[in-house]
Amino acid sequence: MTWQLLKRIARTRAPAEPVPAGGDDWRTECQQLHQQILDVLGRALSIRQIDAGSCNGCELEIHALNNPYYNIEGLGIRFVASPRHADLLLVTGPLALNMREAVRLAYEATPHPKLVVAAGECACTGGIFSDSYAVCGPLANLLPVDVSIPGCPPSPVELLRGILAALRTKTG
Repeated sequence: MTWQLLKRIARTRAPAEPVPAGGDDWRTECQQLHQQILDVLGRALSIRQIDAGSCNGCELEIHALNNPYYNIEGLGIRFVASPRHADLLLVTGPLALNMREAVRLAYEATPHPKLVVAAGECACTGGIFSDSYAVCGPLANLLPVDVSIPGCPPSPVELLRGILAALRTKTG
């Protein structure tokens, strides 16, 4: 079986279609956003991301911020494990009953001045889960939200714009 597979691989030709041309518009926009964030903050930013009951769509976009395309850690923006080390809470998902107390405790543990960003439609409005018995609604029902980033899920660029907007609310 293995020998047959190797022979078939050897006979298969490379695709004849050309590689699509890619634009670098997103890269220049991200670099500008990174620089604006550093200009506003003047130092590194520590973010504590909290999943308050999401479907993980927003978390996938947040994880993309750490990949080589966006590379936010290379510019001093990092995710931390403890709210005690955070400047900004980035909360995703509708506020689930199970997570209500944990989110409140994380907010209280975050040192002042602190920023709260609701990321995704569910954190902003409760989304499709808003009528569920297990959901308390949007994040604003529990915490003062500085910036809401709509979208299901918001793109990494939209997340960066939201973080920048939150920084501008506190410094500007």
